[in-house]
Amino acid sequence: MEHLLHYVWKHKLFPLKVLQTTKGLPVEVIDSGLQNPNAGPDFFNAKLKINGTLWVGNIEIHSHASDWLRHGHHCDKTYDSVILHVVGEADEEIARTNGEQIPQLVLTCPEDVKSHYHELCTADQYPACYSVLASLPKLTIHSWLTALQTERLEQKAQLISQRLEHCNNNWEDAFFITIARNFGFGLNGDAFETWAGLLPFRAMDKHRNDLFQIEAFFYGMAGLLEDTFLNKEKNKGKNKEKSQEKNKGQEKVQNKEQEDEYSLRLCKEFRYLQRKFEFNQMMDATLWRFLRLRPENLPHIRLAQLAYLYQKGDKLFSRLLEAETLPEVRELLTTRTSAYWESHFIFGRISPQKEKPLGERSKNLIIINTVIPFLYTYGLHKADERMCERAGRFLEELNAEDNHIIRSWSNAGLPVASAADSQALIQLQKEYCDKRKCLFCRFGYEYLRKK
Repeated sequence: MEHLLHYVWKHKLFPLKVLQTTKGLPVEVIDSGLQNPNAGPDFFNAKLKINGTLWVGNIEIHSHASDWLRHGHHCDKTYDSVILHVVGEADEEIARTNGEQIPQLVLTCPEDVKSHYHELCTADQYPACYSVLASLPKLTIHSWLTALQTERLEQKAQLISQRLEHCNNNWEDAFFITIARNFGFGLNGDAFETWAGLLPFRAMDKHRNDLFQIEAFFYGMAGLLEDTFLNKEKNKGKNKEKSQEKNKGQEKVQNKEQEDEYSLRLCKEFRYLQRKFEFNQMMDATLWRFLRLRPENLPHIRLAQLAYLYQKGDKLFSRLLEAETLPEVRELLTTRTSAYWESHFIFGRISPQKEKPLGERSKNLIIINTVIPFLYTYGLHKADERMCERAGRFLEELNAEDNHIIRSWSNAGLPVASAADSQALIQLQKEYCDKRKCLFCRFGYEYLRKK
């Protein structure tokens, strides 16, 4: 039912009557917002008029209003930005973390949408121009994908140039900030970039040979050593245990909270480093996202891998510039965690013993989104055509990414042979399809011309 409500809201398939909140206030939907496939509210940046007042914010959708409480949104500040709760059944009043009530709208699903749900969802997943793709000459497809690939690299080069300027033209610092962003793997990308931008690199360089001190820098600057955050994590662990005990009767819960000397040592070390180097600005830990993440993707683990990568040797970007082959690049990016994190995913809660290296798929994504754009950007800055060519060669040698965009175009009939193709299709989707710029797209032009 919830998926249907998402579809109805996204495409504005509203009943032919005035929409009203459960309190009887009229609702006018100006913009339904951008659908969010990750953690957080379901639609971002919606624009509504409620009782004549313009509201801009996020939308959350549930089958039942009580799901808001069941999912814990009333305790999560991430959902304080919700301006309307869209539900199939309003069985509960809901509120933000400060107790302020949120308007609710009961939305019904049209019968024809219900009966043709599968067909509509399939059509929604395909690009609008998919019907003409099979008839296009291979040369047309190849030339357009090549142009899109270059366009995407140029866009990334502009972002890197901006970071470079922010870092006073220090390539190593800009590279680390970029690789940190991509260690967020989308969901925590912004948080990782914010964190990396606050790091005192010159201070850390003085302690580069000590992994424990680098971890103290990293977790301290991330706000994850603050007492309030550590207590919050412990409370979550205890609540989870209570829930498990309730559901399983007298069954013993294995994952009990432990006294954690390691985090206490990190706190003490970070306080010492703060006094030594006189820096006080830290990241707000509430910016980190934890919902809908695989354990290996939790910020704690990614920070541990980054700490190991940072500590094992300086001048990482300079060494990557000298790497002529992908196996050499992969070796330079090989990382793992310190021993503590082999038995933990967060502070103070023991997990089964397991090494946590950066997986090959994750490593490929780092190469695609960090190493290759930096090689290309460096080649442009230094007028070194060999670097640009190496970036293109690496893209051709890497396997294509696997995500909903690539699967959509592949199912529509486009061959996706390498990361060069997948990067081109991501550019096509984000810069042309999503922005409805069909007149500027060669596929869109062919589709319109044949209509």
